Amino acid sequence: MSLWRIDSPAQTLVFGSDGGMSACHYWGEPLPADTDLDALVAAGAGGVTGGMLDALPPLSLLPEARRSFPGQPGLVAFQDDRPLLPEWRLAGADQDDGGLVLRHVAPGLRLDHHIATRAHGLITIEAVLRADRPLVLHHLAVALPAPLHMTRLTELAGRWTREFQPVTATLDHGTRLRDARTGRSGHEHPPLFWLTTPGTSHTTGEVAALHLAWSGGHRMLVETLPEGRRQIQLGPASGSEPEPGTEFRTAPLWLIRGEAGLNSAAIPLQRRIRDALPPSRQPRPVHYNGWEAVYFRHDQTELARIADRAATLGAERFVLDDGWFGRRDDDTTSLGDWTVDPRKHPKGLGPLIARLRAMGLRFGLWLEPEMVNEDSDLFRAHPDWMLGPRDQIRGRNQLHLDLSRPEVRDHLFDHIDRILTDHDIDYVKWDHNRLTPMADARQTRGLYALLDRLRAAHPGVEWESCASGGGRIDGAILTRCGRVWLSDSNDAIERLRIQHEAAMLLPACVTGSHVGPRDCHTSGRVLPMALRAWTAAQRHMGFEMDPRELTDDEARILARVTAWWRENRHWMMAGDIWRLDRPAGSLAEMQLAADGARMVVFAAQIEAPVALQPPPLRLTGLDPRAVYRLRMLERPRGHPASRTALTQGPVTLTGAALMAQGVALPPAFPQTIAVIEGTRL
Repeated sequence: MSLWRIDSPAQTLVFGSDGGMSACHYWGEPLPADTDLDALVAAGAGGVTGGMLDALPPLSLLPEARRSFPGQPGLVAFQDDRPLLPEWRLAGADQDDGGLVLRHVAPGLRLDHHIATRAHGLITIEAVLRADRPLVLHHLAVALPAPLHMTRLTELAGRWTREFQPVTATLDHGTRLRDARTGRSGHEHPPLFWLTTPGTSHTTGEVAALHLAWSGGHRMLVETLPEGRRQIQLGPASGSEPEPGTEFRTAPLWLIRGEAGLNSAAIPLQRRIRDALPPSRQPRPVHYNGWEAVYFRHDQTELARIADRAATLGAERFVLDDGWFGRRDDDTTSLGDWTVDPRKHPKGLGPLIARLRAMGLRFGLWLEPEMVNEDSDLFRAHPDWMLGPRDQIRGRNQLHLDLSRPEVRDHLFDHIDRILTDHDIDYVKWDHNRLTPMADARQTRGLYALLDRLRAAHPGVEWESCASGGGRIDGAILTRCGRVWLSDSNDAIERLRIQHEAAMLLPACVTGSHVGPRDCHTSGRVLPMALRAWTAAQRHMGFEMDPRELTDDEARILARVTAWWRENRHWMMAGDIWRLDRPAGSLAEMQLAADGARMVVFAAQIEAPVALQPPPLRLTGLDPRAVYRLRMLERPRGHPASRTALTQGPVTLTGAALMAQGVALPPAFPQTIAVIEGTRL
């Protein structure tokens, strides 16, 4: 058997072939360089017993139905209206220090697997299928063996205003399948999941995480085979290639594992995302978005007053949201008509932008280019540009444009290019408020092509990915957009949970988080300003409310927290988010500078605690031999007589003590937050 290994500081993968389709024989902790790979593979091979075939069908990188594989195959395709069942053979392997290419052929077909080591311990795998004659592809995936001692599977689920909700199941038998077919990464099934050993927490236990860097929907399979092996498959959504073709490829599959809890996978993923981001304005400006202040009601005088108030509180960029174009007074009209509404902006956007620049504010603009309203000049001129059947169910009163058509992309480029050329705009919030009517990978490729062309034409413009909030967040869109709008919920409690879980993938610098209205528009909850402001200060901070509603006390708190964020953003936006283990009803995380010299800890008490005294706050990721000084920056509301060492002054301890014992927090009321600054001495 031919064998190859790929190593990163976090993991080793061993691949092998007996002349047919290659398989992954080992995926786990790093192995010594002198490991006997033949002995490793032989030691891990299972035997045969009653009720089985005479040999185990191979669990290869592309499981094959023609080889009696008892589970789901990795390729489902048709040629000449017949199922494609190729007989693969190994054609060669190319390996260098950066990775491995495994080449396989069958009559009229070629399949290459590109396996590469990446920074921060990651390994990526992509499959490319080529055919001499057109074929219809239903499903193509990369398959790996799941480590059998990792019996917990955690997926991310969610909905509008409640994204990134973890769902954990115990793997024993049968199949767990999800086929995300909404045409984007999705609120419902973002393409990230992880396997863990029982008892794994943020800071302890073994974890293996997988992420598909693709914005157009995915198919995930975790299947326990009859004899006990378990396979994982991940690739684009099934049926998302509707047209015959001669070349197809999977998106990059990211693999990372660790032995120090979920953080040991999350930190490398955060760093990978951060490294691949497009250039952005530094330091990252505090946003003000006027959507929840004015909605579609645009008046330049009122907007200028709101902006002036926001600037006094610390805002540095004003983003004009939906309602500035066509005759857009509600969500039933004008999508596709990307010209300034003369009723609301008689002299265009120029006078408003000039007033904002005089206040020291940059200017950003909301767009939703992929969509069209039937009540629009664009739809009346080009009804054939709509994606899907005419009788499809509408979403937010809108339809999807067919971005696979070059003329549609050219039209959108021309209009957006004109807007960006004619105005001093340095930021675009790119929204996507409707699901595609069917899974179609061509839409995603069309989006990438349009965004890439606009970015090349306007290199000074930054782009934010928004899709009804967090509906399109993944490693591919984040090579094009430097920020994501994580959720349309500005409820601080929901935000705390969502951004805490999203830190399994997202660094602080890409995660937009805004201080919303006192009376939250998506939950009806009224929350204290300290909680709202410090929640936003954990990520890329902004405001999204009418600042004129603030009381003097609320304005004072918001201005203080914003000033603190502006003073500390240079290291926070380049640092890592380490999540801490806390009791149910509370959550905490520590942001640590890249050089380890500074930190800030946010510890929120969301619900009434079970115990009167919270357990000590144990930190993680510190140098055990270093000495750190902690001071409480924000004391949570609670019983006035409660005192701990932190409430009375700075605490100085070694990293070892802070990680082993931690520090006591004062008992806190629900919906309050403690903020602790730390410095390595």
